Amino acid sequence: MKYTSTICIAVCIILLSACGTSTLTLTSVSPTKKPTITQSPTPEPTATLESIGFQLSESGSYHVGIRRNIAYEDSSRDGRKVTITIWYPGVEPQDSTSTDHIIDAMPDLNNAPYPLILSSSKVGSIFASHLVSYGFIYVGINGLDTYLWNENLIDQPLDILFALHQVASNPLEGLEGMIDGEHAGVLGYSFDGYNSLALSGARVDPEYYLEFCANPSLEEHWIKWGYCEPANTWEEFSDHAGSAITTSNDGLWQPMTDERIRAVMPMAPDGAILFGERGLSSVDRPTLIIGGTEDDICTYNNEAVYIFEHISASNRTMISFVGKGHMMIYDVDQVAYMKHFATAFFGYYLQMQDDYSKYFSEDFISQHDDLVWGVYTK
Repeated sequence: MKYTSTICIAVCIILLSACGTSTLTLTSVSPTKKPTITQSPTPEPTATLESIGFQLSESGSYHVGIRRNIAYEDSSRDGRKVTITIWYPGVEPQDSTSTDHIIDAMPDLNNAPYPLILSSSKVGSIFASHLVSYGFIYVGINGLDTYLWNENLIDQPLDILFALHQVASNPLEGLEGMIDGEHAGVLGYSFDGYNSLALSGARVDPEYYLEFCANPSLEEHWIKWGYCEPANTWEEFSDHAGSAITTSNDGLWQPMTDERIRAVMPMAPDGAILFGERGLSSVDRPTLIIGGTEDDICTYNNEAVYIFEHISASNRTMISFVGKGHMMIYDVDQVAYMKHFATAFFGYYLQMQDDYSKYFSEDFISQHDDLVWGVYTK
């Protein structure tokens, strides 16, 4: 049976849209230069935390330029087309009336190069301008809006990797010197949360996944959303990934990542059953997971909690949004929280802003009744 629905399709269909060649290096290197931590960096005193609030949810000081529809072809994947949108710190023209971004703005080189954030352009339409206002470059990959569990599980992470290589190695005309491609982060929401998880160093575990999907008493949830569709054509699915990814000595796939990706932020993610415990234990870089405790699409316990509990990297963090479901992405207050945490997390790990640690620390989270540090238990 073919499924026309897909995991997390509700949020993915209606997310706001934002209007070279290379050989990818697949590696799993822990590149962080920060001290090892268990859940998050050491917080500031509580009194200070009470006074600061969600300050990083407010826009930063940089103006935002944007360039759309920059097209590439990946010759290593039969000429697959990858088109991007790029947001960057720009110089505001004197006659500008824009309150969001300026098309083809002159680049602001004052503090260049800027660390790089990647996601789909749809997720970028929500987060890009905000993060750029704090001194990041943001690249969104256009067209990552097909969310069926099939070859997308391979193609979309590889599209993001390809885009990383292109903008880091072949600077766009007029943006030379702007991008610090050696310090990159990936974030995503829902299926795009899977993409960010796939780029964390996690490794697909075929044995775990196929055994899970062969269970005769498989819960309806997994069937309804087509989670096990790749299991029905596993040989074709593996062939699509290619031997460079699927060949190893331990039965796990090679990680689909790059050492330049130094931090990832999966929000309301899925994909746990594709990686399993062994595959998730390979995550080797700072990871911030956001999960809504009432998420019944990318279910909280089966996805966010399972992923968090099986990541072995010591510098992992989970923030639970209490009572929130999958559609919290349309709640302006919850989006403000996410923007705050994304700015703090990537600012700490990519910009080396040590003082940002307090903005996503346990003490900070404890000041807010609608948030829980780590896993929420009623």
